[in-house]
Amino acid sequence: MTQEISRRNFLSGAAIAAGAAAVAGLSGCAPKTMAETGAEATATGTVEEGGLAVVGKTPAWLGTAPDIPEDEIVETRETKLLIVGAGNAGLAAAVTAQDLGLDFLIAEKSGTVSTTRKWYGAINVPECAEAGKSVDVIKLNNVLRQAFWGKNDMRVTKTWLNESAEMHLWVRAIMEEYGFASNFDSDQGEGRGGVGIDMYVPPIQVNYNPREDCPKENAEMARNEIFEDLLKKQGNDILYGFDLAKLVTNENGAVVGAIFDTKNGFVQINAENVLLATGGYAANPDMLEAINPILPRCLTSSNWEPGNTGMGIKAGLWAGAMKDPGAAAFVFDRGAVPPGTKAGWTEDSLAVGEPMLPTTGQFNPGSQPFLKMNLHGERFANESGNYDWLPYAAASQPGGVYLEVWDANFAEDVKRFHGLGCASLTNVKVNILGMGTEGYLQEWIDNGVVVKADTLEELADKLLLEGEHKQNFLATIERYNELYDKQEDEDFGKEPYTLSAIRQAPFYGVTLGGTLLDTSDGLRINPDGQVLNTDGDVIEGLYAAGNCAGSLFADGYYNLTHGMACGRLLTFARHEVRHIAGDLD
Repeated sequence: MTQEISRRNFLSGAAIAAGAAAVAGLSGCAPKTMAETGAEATATGTVEEGGLAVVGKTPAWLGTAPDIPEDEIVETRETKLLIVGAGNAGLAAAVTAQDLGLDFLIAEKSGTVSTTRKWYGAINVPECAEAGKSVDVIKLNNVLRQAFWGKNDMRVTKTWLNESAEMHLWVRAIMEEYGFASNFDSDQGEGRGGVGIDMYVPPIQVNYNPREDCPKENAEMARNEIFEDLLKKQGNDILYGFDLAKLVTNENGAVVGAIFDTKNGFVQINAENVLLATGGYAANPDMLEAINPILPRCLTSSNWEPGNTGMGIKAGLWAGAMKDPGAAAFVFDRGAVPPGTKAGWTEDSLAVGEPMLPTTGQFNPGSQPFLKMNLHGERFANESGNYDWLPYAAASQPGGVYLEVWDANFAEDVKRFHGLGCASLTNVKVNILGMGTEGYLQEWIDNGVVVKADTLEELADKLLLEGEHKQNFLATIERYNELYDKQEDEDFGKEPYTLSAIRQAPFYGVTLGGTLLDTSDGLRINPDGQVLNTDGDVIEGLYAAGNCAGSLFADGYYNLTHGMACGRLLTFARHEVRHIAGDLD
């Protein structure tokens, strides 16, 4: 990871108020399970039910808002709009506020802007029409409702559906000014990519590449850095080192500011409106264990921002907000680890009370529909559903991980698979950019993550399979070759073009789990991004954008809407500031 995640990062400024029970969940031999945490009392004597705040009851991970006496406030500032978080959503909100001439401040707990999510999804942009394609907006809204079991708010989804094209034109103009050209991924929506011809894959994904005339200093900048540069040029500096401690409310329950823990002490910023853009809770194992317990069972790798500790969600709940009733996360099937590694927190990290996953990053071929087996050498799922489907299926398999194998025809296979979205990067690098199989895989082989063998028996040995499990492994491959010859997956119904033979040496194998980017269950919002209280009414003065905002995802991520996660946060960040400014039509 780019920086060490400390105990203070996990529990944020509210750790003191969370009570001894929450602290024990990190400092003991293992993180608490949902059942264990649910039975614990917090400092207020209340207990947790299902990881969620219930009227009169408080989850151990939430605790209570810290009591900060006025005499400990070393500085007070005033602004019309306070934006909390300098990530993808927060920076988009800040630049929009700057465009509209609003008085605003943007505060960030770390010392730099967060990592840019380069791709975003936007609906029916001009580039889509130029490619001769379109998105059926009504169909997509209903597809998402089905994917999320009706737990999302279709009205909130419509804000993204209806306004993301405007957001794209705004971003495009900025990026063009800095020397970038937009790149629209029109190669979607045609039943390819191993996702089934009956599944809707709308063409929506956009990213940017430097033009030939792009100044060198600009070409090295990511979108978030460009946004920060725009702010600096007009004297709007980001307040770094401002760690949110709590929101400030008045006697009517409206949010009128926030208090931050800084190196100089507590700073209060009074504001007519507060926009939370603090990310999810991927870096908070207490919240993960309590709210989304399947994750520690299937994760092997982290790709989150260290500051995503759920502090914005907690602060909102302390102010009376409603949270999504269920859990959701962005999990990629790319958590490659050395053979013998199991999912979940490492023993070493638990010993020091700072739960961490075995590795960091993503192995893109994990999203390719090659044969996958559990540690007993048994095939257990249709491999063509990319992203979170395989890790979630593996959560109840031995060790929470699974094996992926292929042979010397790797390059030809990934070309035929025709992966979509970011799953296409393997084909791009191997075939289009000419790295080839060995050029692409060698670093992973050298690191001991991918294993290479001259025979299948040797491959089984290198994957640490023995006895019956090794025999199962060899039999499963033999059966898979039969299905390839028949061009029919009689066992799990995978599309014929995603089947591959495993006969030609050398043979390759890797152990995989899920890579967690962030969580996406947050504070319930209305279509304008205003946060709702537990009665479903608007909390005056409080907005949420990005992964601390809920109402749109549930259970998982409909990963066939490539770029939707970033697209919706950019769209809502812009909409919310325009709503505050009265700039909406």
